[in-house]
Formats: sequence, C-alpha cells, structure tokens
Amino acid sequence: MRAKTLFVIIVTVLVTIILMKNMDEVNFWIFGVRTVPKLAVLGTMFFIGAVVGFLIGRPKRRPPLPERQEDPVTGGSPQPLDDPDRDYIS
Repeated sequence: MRAKTLFVIIVTVLVTIILMKNMDEVNFWIFGVRTVPKLAVLGTMFFIGAVVGFLIGRPKRRPPLPERQEDPVTGGSPQPLDDPDRDYIS
C-alpha cells in the first residue's frame, strides 16, 4: 500500500470515530438559533475543509507551449549553429 492511501484510510477512520462520538445536539446560529446534531455541523465543516484543501492543493494549469515557428529560408527546420555559437555552448 502506498503512503498516500494509508494516510487517507487513517484520516477517514479518525474522522468517523470523531463524528460518531459527537452525536449530541447543539444550538447553532445561522440566521436564528437552531438545534442541530453536532455530527451534522462537524461533518459539514470537514467536507467544506476537504473541498477547499483540494482546490488550493491542485496543480495550476499551465498555458500551452507556443508552436515552433517555421523558418522560411531553411524550409521549416531551425537554422544550424554558427561556429561562434558552437564554441560558446561547448
């Protein structure tokens, strides 16, 4: 098993244990006081945190590389290096 898979399994088990231990009801204020299960509040906050973490942690999209310009003199292939250029590179 990979480390990432093992980490996801452990986090899932821990979250499940924490959510199951918090089944009592709490007063929650959103546009008025409501009595809701603590399980719903914790589960919702965990889900929102996971979605935000995924969105922030994903790789950024990179613009596509520009296409190579064809050289009209050589017929599309790049021009060969001059002697001073070869000396500079080596």
